[in-house]
Amino acid sequence: MEDDDIGGAEPCMAHLLVDGHPVDPETLRDVARFRTAERARLMKARQKLSVAEHAAASAKLTAMLETRVSPQQGMRIAVYWPIRAEPDLRDWMAKAHTAGAAILLPVVTEQHAPLSFRSWQPGCAMRRGVWNIPVPASDAEAVPDVVISPLLGVDETCFRLGNGGGYYDRTLAQLNPLPKVIGVGFSHCLMPTIFPMPWDIPMDSVILSDGTVFDRP
Repeated sequence: MEDDDIGGAEPCMAHLLVDGHPVDPETLRDVARFRTAERARLMKARQKLSVAEHAAASAKLTAMLETRVSPQQGMRIAVYWPIRAEPDLRDWMAKAHTAGAAILLPVVTEQHAPLSFRSWQPGCAMRRGVWNIPVPASDAEAVPDVVISPLLGVDETCFRLGNGGGYYDRTLAQLNPLPKVIGVGFSHCLMPTIFPMPWDIPMDSVILSDGTVFDRP
């Protein structure tokens, strides 16, 4: 996904406020540069994990997730299909489906637009979506009660650093009521701050593979 941290062209910046003050172009530029560098650093660290280390860390995340989310009949849970060495929660997704929850996967239907969430179950037909990400072939959609989001980076106030497309924030901003959002990531992804911008939406909780769990202040 391409970086989309600057929030728009300069003529549209007047409505972007931080504590009631306009965000100036230099701030936007500096934050975008910082995030680009951090994404490269964090992606390199994630891709250094061996197959065995990745599997073990994903298993630890799955175990921790089971203590925080109890899938039930009729619950709608958006997860994700792992790409670019993201934590693999597909075993947990299958268990949640067996427990009666409706599992949803995010789908990019239009670039720079909110995501849609399509129904998934083990063995369902899949096709290649935008950026060749596998998505359910069915067009059946639903609105999630819970969103489990992969983390590239995260700070202790639960602001997420993703791949830079802005899709999760754009999507959450238009959902009412807002679903419960849980970020999951490997232990190295914790950082002091992502320098939140007005369009960044904090998650409710964070789970890391070393057992670290914290909630939004």
